[in-house]
Amino acid sequence: MEPANYTRLTEFVLTGLSQTREVQLVLFVIFLSFYLFILPGNILIICTIRLDPHLTSPMYFLLANLAFLDIWYSSITAPKMLVDFFVERKRISFGGCITQLFFLHFVGASEMFLLTVMAFDRYAAICRPLHYATIMNRRLCCILVALSWLGGFIHSIIQVALIVRLPFCGPNELDSYFCDITQVVRIACTNTFTEELVMIFSSGLISVVCFIALLMSYAFLLAMLKKHSGSGESTSRAMSTCYSHITIVVFMFGPSIYIYARPFDSFSLDKVVSVFHTVIFPLLNPIIYTLRNKEVKTAMRKLVNRYILCKGK
Repeated sequence: MEPANYTRLTEFVLTGLSQTREVQLVLFVIFLSFYLFILPGNILIICTIRLDPHLTSPMYFLLANLAFLDIWYSSITAPKMLVDFFVERKRISFGGCITQLFFLHFVGASEMFLLTVMAFDRYAAICRPLHYATIMNRRLCCILVALSWLGGFIHSIIQVALIVRLPFCGPNELDSYFCDITQVVRIACTNTFTEELVMIFSSGLISVVCFIALLMSYAFLLAMLKKHSGSGESTSRAMSTCYSHITIVVFMFGPSIYIYARPFDSFSLDKVVSVFHTVIFPLLNPIIYTLRNKEVKTAMRKLVNRYILCKGK
């Protein structure tokens, strides 16, 4: 039940990553440099896959979608974090907080479901190679991506619905640099045991189950490759792709499990893990995948060289 008398908060105050001016300036330079360096790389991946006629495989279609989601995911928190390094009192309105929280879970959950789709794509390619083109046709790929987005939307709506019904009567300080359910629930002036339980189940448990299922799937695929395919170039390429996917899965699900699959108490590592989860890893994921993929690297070089030649003329 909500308290009968309380003043609804209109804004939250964020503590940020540090209170020291010098540290904030150093962090600003580090994160801005990283963001400006990696972000164009992700955009280049999307442009390369869209423009190169040789990269028409479902795997590349899904990679382009992953890169898009990762750009979007990191951009939910990074721009405001960078601006807040120069603001003494870091504020975010109640509506802005709910919006940030919604998109964080919408895009994050969509990416988790997309990683599951990418695992199914690798299963079809490795275990059903003769039927791969028929199984993973463009129509099915579009449907699976759309379902990933729909799943993310439903997941996020659940989180938002649980948050907006809570009463907030002060204090309004969030010990973070962005709004998330783990911080907002802590300052609600009511017993939030039921809400926390639902959130842990919908965010944490799903993360754990998907993570274990994906690791088991890739372990099975790697075992299949080692057992039946010998040591040819195609086998090495397939194994390299699987290892890249495993790296991305660990980067995506590891911090998520740490943040959401436990009671929403505050720990010293929370901010560090959150930075990697919301900014660093999302931008690195497509880059990691691309570094182990010769076709994409070759296509990217061709696209860059073509652009340089056109500028030269």
